[in-house]
Amino acid sequence: MKPFDEFPAERSRQIRYILTDIDDTLTVKGRLPAVVFVAMERLRDERIRSIPITGRPAGWCDHIARMWPVDGLVGENGAFYFRYDETARKMLRRYFKPENQREADRRKLEELKRHILEKIPAAGISADQPYREADLAIDYCEDIPPLSGETVDQIVGLFKEVGAEAKVSSIHVNGWFGEYDKLTMTRFLFEEVFQENLADIKQDVIYIGDSPNDAPMFAYFPHSVGVANVLQFEGQMPCNPAWITRKEGGFGFAEMVDKLLTLKKEGKNA
Repeated sequence: MKPFDEFPAERSRQIRYILTDIDDTLTVKGRLPAVVFVAMERLRDERIRSIPITGRPAGWCDHIARMWPVDGLVGENGAFYFRYDETARKMLRRYFKPENQREADRRKLEELKRHILEKIPAAGISADQPYREADLAIDYCEDIPPLSGETVDQIVGLFKEVGAEAKVSSIHVNGWFGEYDKLTMTRFLFEEVFQENLADIKQDVIYIGDSPNDAPMFAYFPHSVGVANVLQFEGQMPCNPAWITRKEGGFGFAEMVDKLLTLKKEGKNA
């Protein structure tokens, strides 16, 4: 991982999209610092699209799409994308699965929730679970005392025993039924909303994240960035980001944006 301070000026000029995780990438100790919104507004002023790619629930994503300075987002680890059309005052919601299949999955996840809590009583259910439409979020450190790495691995195993997908974020183990992930739905978003083939424009995108569930995105995008706290997962991810910020969480995100826009401005003035 190279310091983002060394990001090449010539590459900065082609960046048109910033894809970002939320928890511990935009947040710091569970809070969004003001510099994150300032950074997103600066990106919008430069016509660079900001798109959160998150494991957070549909209820939160509706709010984010409406009220943050973003150009859409992918939620619940790829279960859907939302985009708010400010002119038409209409929310576009695109799901990987139709409602009847999501309802069937929710019934199976409810049974699985009871099974996991029986096997691991110290685990918790994420406080945002009531606002989810497609996955089950097991809390291992957000609102409960942190569980051990071995226990987190056990939770992942319980999901996989019943054929569910499972990804570990910095706060939750998220599980769902379906062959999709963050990258799958990001491709749909780019094709259907921006009329872009993501494979053709990877060089125009930065992805920034902080944890193992970001590894597929780190692997896919050549300009992947980790905020400084990604170092706590070093050795636990199949792919590290190419670049790393000096600061953690949202302060690292703002650091990256500032460096990127400074390089772009210098390029224009050269």
